[in-house]
Amino acid sequence: MGNICRSPSAEAIFSDLTEQAGLADRFEIDSAGTHAYHVGHSPDKRSLAAALDRGIKMHHLRARQVEAADFSRYDRLIVMDRANLAELKKRFPDQPHDKVSLMMSYADQRSETEVPDPYYGGEDGFELVLDLLTDAAQGLLDDIQSGKSRA
Repeated sequence: MGNICRSPSAEAIFSDLTEQAGLADRFEIDSAGTHAYHVGHSPDKRSLAAALDRGIKMHHLRARQVEAADFSRYDRLIVMDRANLAELKKRFPDQPHDKVSLMMSYADQRSETEVPDPYYGGEDGFELVLDLLTDAAQGLLDDIQSGKSRA
């Protein structure tokens, strides 16, 4: 939503996975929010700390808002929840919505369908977000490598 918690965490986790797989040069990975609440800001300090505890660095990321050009620039646009999915469809009605999917549609180990926003909760929420995103990011990478989209 504001691009300081879930989305930059997903970007950092997926970037880390592609790096580990030796595939980083084949991807352009970016995150953006549906709202302009925090444009230009670093990720939330709690997101930064939780990620760093897992060896994932994201201090270099800055929030931005999604724009129409993202639909042509990227092969996939992945959202964290249905509210953001609806917001993309509302703000960009003429764009190819078949490129948009829910992050948790790629998860193999979790049954959650959305990544909850940890912003107003405690530290445990940020840990849960990282757990969910780690599973879904691996599933996304597997999906891309298989060439068979499941979302």
